[in-house]
Amino acid sequence: MSAVLQQQPTHRITRNQDFEVLAFDAPLGAEIVGIDLSTPLSDSDFARVHRAHLDYHVVVFRDQRISPQQHVEFSARFGPLQRHVLKQFALAGHPEILIVSNVVEDGKPIGLGDAGKYWHSDLSYKELPSLGSLLHAQELPSEGGDTLFANQHLAYEQLPAHLRTAIEGRSAEHSYLAKYAELQQNAPWRPKLTEAQIAEVQAVVHPIVRTHPETGKKALFVSEHFTTRVVGLPEDESQALLNELFALSSRDALVYRHQWADHDLVFWDNRSVTHLAAGCPDHLRRKLFRTTIEGDRPF
Repeated sequence: MSAVLQQQPTHRITRNQDFEVLAFDAPLGAEIVGIDLSTPLSDSDFARVHRAHLDYHVVVFRDQRISPQQHVEFSARFGPLQRHVLKQFALAGHPEILIVSNVVEDGKPIGLGDAGKYWHSDLSYKELPSLGSLLHAQELPSEGGDTLFANQHLAYEQLPAHLRTAIEGRSAEHSYLAKYAELQQNAPWRPKLTEAQIAEVQAVVHPIVRTHPETGKKALFVSEHFTTRVVGLPEDESQALLNELFALSSRDALVYRHQWADHDLVFWDNRSVTHLAAGCPDHLRRKLFRTTIEGDRPF
């Protein structure tokens, strides 16, 4: 009788990496130096990266030569990944990756070319908005293309007393469609949405001030791109209040400006940060890959 050989399970061998977390001279942000994300992180190294993300809200990994699959696998360690409603701009073979690009091939855009035109927190228009996003540079323009990040913990802490009183206990509506028609008129990146796509992005209501589920810190949670009205206020009062909040939440004193370099991977916390794409000349090619991690219901 021949012996039956049982296949032994295989395990990925991970070793701790010697990396540093260096804070920027800015209201938020840090660079993680000496890390290689093409190799799966040990549990202890992953915990250090997670802690840095919570502490600094934006973390930058330079020169990451990772594949789309490695990008997805690293992102998924933080939680389930969300898929953008514009599925035509998903990377082939990797539906979790949204192509952010102004490149047009054969007369058609290959990605979402006007992503981030207004200050926003990714997917705030969902019942479960994003925990965070990871954007990996693939092709960068020779000028422009910066991304700005604003610290919403500081924005809340520095609100004048009258505004704190005005928003206490209040909620606001968030809608993906808020500026969609306006963006459609000005660029080719916004296709007509199908009924199924519209059903995916029904307006939702979230607290104006949210509590970070991991740190307990409070942050403003409104943005000029997706927040449409304050629930329970007349339209004129609602818009006036939102305009004040929008202006105060994106002041220069709250902002880190990221200047992209080849193969940068930037990971930001959508629960504590809003961001804005500064734009680049239309004739210069720009392409990045983005994953988005599902978060919790804001409270």
